[in-house]
Amino acid sequence: MKAVLVENYDRIENIVIKEVAKPELAPGMVRVRIQAAAVGFVDGLKVQGLYQTKDPLPFTPGSEFAGVVEEAAEDVKGFAPGKPVIGMVRNGGLAEYICVPAEDLFFTPKGIEPEVGASFFANYLTALYALSARGKLQRGETLLVLGAAGGVGIAAVQVGKLLGARVIAAASTEEKRQFAISHGADVGLDYTREGWRDELKELTGGHGADVIYDPIGGDLSLQAFRSIAWNGRHLVIGFASGTIPALRFNLPLLKGGALLGVDLAQIGRREPDVRDLVIAQLFTWLSEKTLAPVVGRVFAFEEFHEAFKAMTTRSALGKMVVRIG
Repeated sequence: MKAVLVENYDRIENIVIKEVAKPELAPGMVRVRIQAAAVGFVDGLKVQGLYQTKDPLPFTPGSEFAGVVEEAAEDVKGFAPGKPVIGMVRNGGLAEYICVPAEDLFFTPKGIEPEVGASFFANYLTALYALSARGKLQRGETLLVLGAAGGVGIAAVQVGKLLGARVIAAASTEEKRQFAISHGADVGLDYTREGWRDELKELTGGHGADVIYDPIGGDLSLQAFRSIAWNGRHLVIGFASGTIPALRFNLPLLKGGALLGVDLAQIGRREPDVRDLVIAQLFTWLSEKTLAPVVGRVFAFEEFHEAFKAMTTRSALGKMVVRIG
């Protein structure tokens, strides 16, 4: 089969598609013919060896995928060939086939195209888990979403609205702010402008943001936390800026705010019941057409380099997806 193969941690333009052995089917596993795979910020870091944990070489990047069942091991029941599925794994998505444990696969809700299924899991599972289970976002509260036009940001905008919040979409360009507003945000905020915190104060009537959804990090995180409401919750999603901020402990004390980490990689092991509840709610919204996941650009398999490049540009809107089969 064909697969993107990382043999040395390197710049994405130096990584190529190669012919590799088709994965063997072991007990408890399901082999999936992949139709589409998403490219996220973490994937870009892993390829270069810059992520917090390193995948052993060689490996195929891509943690989210959608496809159809090709074959299931004899001890696995219910996964008939041709059944559409979506999954999230450590790596292996940018390939024609993948073998995964049956418990890591979910049947694709009816009417969901592969491109949507592949771009759905990490962003929307992160958003709903963060906002509901961690942030305890309540109807009528104000949610500030940093980096609101990216894949993980736009998911938080949509989920925040479904949970009944007033959503302020912070983004660096007018195009991005309008993009977020078109997907449900109540108002846009330019965080690159000097004095943006004063504007946030006006937008919230001096109250501040009850919940801050933060995949950006860097100095922006520190500034945002200074504008948190009393009893506010600042959700740490990631560090797309490339800088991990250092928060002085007196700030949570003075602001009465909480800093909460959100690590999607651990919830399946540490909180499986919570994860299953979150997934069930997301699938309900999908089936009811209440939630329409945002797909950014779709690239051919041979154009996977361009998908990575698009994902890292400041003009990127939504999640980048590679169509494989």
